[in-house]
Amino acid sequence: MTRLTPRWVATSVRNKLLAMALLPLLVAFPLLVLALAMWGNVAYDRLLITKVRSDLAVAHGYFDQVLTEVGAGAQGLANSQALFAALQQPDAAGSDLQAQLTDARERLGLDFLVLYSPQGLALARSAPTGVDAPAPAQRPRMPRELQQTLQDDGSPSKALLMVMGPDALEALAPHLLPRVQLPVVPTRNAAPSDRTREDRAMVVVSTLPVRDATGRTLALLTGGLLLNQNLDFIDHINRIVYPDGSLPFGSQGTATLFLDDVRITTNVRLFQDQRAIGTRVSQTVRDSVLGQGNTWLDRAFVVNDWYVSAYKPLLDANAQRVGMLYVGYLEAPFRQMRYAALAVIGLIFLLVMALSAWFSVRWARSIFQPVERMNRTMQRVEEGLPNARVGALPARDELGALAAHLDQLLDVIDDKTSTLQRWGEELDHKVAERTRELKMSNASLQLAQQQLVKSEKLAAIGQLTASIAHEINNPIAVMQGNLDLIRETLGSHSQPVHGELRLLDEQVERMRLIVTQLLQYARPTEYAGYVETLDLNRTVDDCLVLVAHLLAQTRIEVQRHLQATQRVGFNRQELQQVIINLLINAIQAMPTGGVLRLETRNCVLSAGDTPKPGAQLCVVDSGPGLTPDVQERLFRPFFTTKNDGNGLGLWISMGLLERYGGHMEATNRIDGNGAAFTVQLLTEPQAPAAVNTRDGRPGSDVNAPP
Repeated sequence: MTRLTPRWVATSVRNKLLAMALLPLLVAFPLLVLALAMWGNVAYDRLLITKVRSDLAVAHGYFDQVLTEVGAGAQGLANSQALFAALQQPDAAGSDLQAQLTDARERLGLDFLVLYSPQGLALARSAPTGVDAPAPAQRPRMPRELQQTLQDDGSPSKALLMVMGPDALEALAPHLLPRVQLPVVPTRNAAPSDRTREDRAMVVVSTLPVRDATGRTLALLTGGLLLNQNLDFIDHINRIVYPDGSLPFGSQGTATLFLDDVRITTNVRLFQDQRAIGTRVSQTVRDSVLGQGNTWLDRAFVVNDWYVSAYKPLLDANAQRVGMLYVGYLEAPFRQMRYAALAVIGLIFLLVMALSAWFSVRWARSIFQPVERMNRTMQRVEEGLPNARVGALPARDELGALAAHLDQLLDVIDDKTSTLQRWGEELDHKVAERTRELKMSNASLQLAQQQLVKSEKLAAIGQLTASIAHEINNPIAVMQGNLDLIRETLGSHSQPVHGELRLLDEQVERMRLIVTQLLQYARPTEYAGYVETLDLNRTVDDCLVLVAHLLAQTRIEVQRHLQATQRVGFNRQELQQVIINLLINAIQAMPTGGVLRLETRNCVLSAGDTPKPGAQLCVVDSGPGLTPDVQERLFRPFFTTKNDGNGLGLWISMGLLERYGGHMEATNRIDGNGAAFTVQLLTEPQAPAAVNTRDGRPGSDVNAPP
């Protein structure tokens, strides 16, 4: 059971009590709110679907009523005495018959009325004002599609829905052709299609025979409505389904008639004042309604927004699915109101949870506060506050009695502890006196040991350098002699390489000086370099020239900030040796490239009791930096971090600097990326004994570089 308990509960009585009090509120209430929200969401969606289903039923009922009215109007005209009388006139195709058809078309609200002979030749047709009846030679025949709509059984007629091509419509009612030509607008989520125009016509048409008293067919009457761009028709459906004020929350209802998947008449807006005629329905809706013959009742993306939508397939005279009837209303207002209702319910539950939690926490506090005070008292005692006590508690139950017993126990412990502390202090005093005596004796031994180790190292180095000097001086003499011989032999021909010969002379001289300096560290009192007043900035530039061949082999960027104006007293060759050693170390610390920053500035060094002017050089690299162990042993002889090093470079450089009263320090950069070596030099060199030292090194009031 303990393994299943969270750590934050298992380690605190307060947390346990709060968990017991708040867990039902924090778990049960949110689950209840979640269940209510899910149920409300499903129920709300069902209400919206039920609403749009009833809207579709109303729209489809009106559509069927239009079919019935068109059929009834055409049948009434076919059975009228006036039409029969006009057909009995000698010139049955005259203007009187055309005028009668035009008046009937306007009275019945149709788009066309055409009277055909029993053989299918057009006798007369209603036409817009100013259009004459066609001459007999120009009278077209009845389109083949209309022959399927002929109703000759005498029953109450009902118009049929059919789709005509442009040729058939031109033969039937050419004045309606402009309403048929629609550009197909590319629509989001529509099925892939190559169509760019829709030129077919969806018509509601009724074809009836006109008979005489004996039942002989005198003519065939065709009348109907063109649904393409019939805005009055679709707006009337919208007013019937969604009258003003029928939709709450500012939602808007829409209705659309589709030919296949193209909107041929709609009140859905593509832009503010432009209807979305020519746009297409989504492929999902098309496949379900036109492909499978289902009625779509769900959310759908209509042109540019989400609607609660209903789509019903429309069948032609051959029971083929040729289009769709759509009604729907904006979903966003309903969705916003649903979220608002859920937010109100959530706030109510949150308020109830907050009040319940407040009462639960107050009741739990009377239990965990005494326990916490006792626990806090024990912690303070453990932290070294023996006078800490629980004190009086308002509770008079078992917890209050336990707190009183704890205070009594702490009083007894405090008394015993005071006695033990007094005895311990007396013993500590005696031990401290003895330790102090031993420490003083040990310090003297350590100092003597350090001096002895240093003397032994110097003696070993003296022997080593004397041997090296003897072995190197002979090759140096041979090299110098051969250089002189080359110069003498070549004579004036040596001018082209005069600079290189001079550089070789300088390096041979430098090698001779290095050998001499090695002997200096074995017998420092027997050697002294020639002191010059040097420009530190100039010396740094000269050293960069000498290591230029090393820099050329790397991707190291050299940054120079040379601002020192004080000149320094030092031997030129020895100062170059120190600087070149630092430059080579920095280059080797950045094998893959980096930044080498050289900075010079004026400084003041403490020489004895009198501050002395000087200058300092900072060599900063961007390498890995110095570890604490390396930083501690850096200036010891024979210590090196390189496989091919001898460990004498920095030790020799430190000795050269101290000989003239200078100093060198090594630190890591503040940002941790690289090491910084600071060289401090005096304008007037001082003997090491005259410099105020700390651990054998001169001090400075200038901080090391970052």
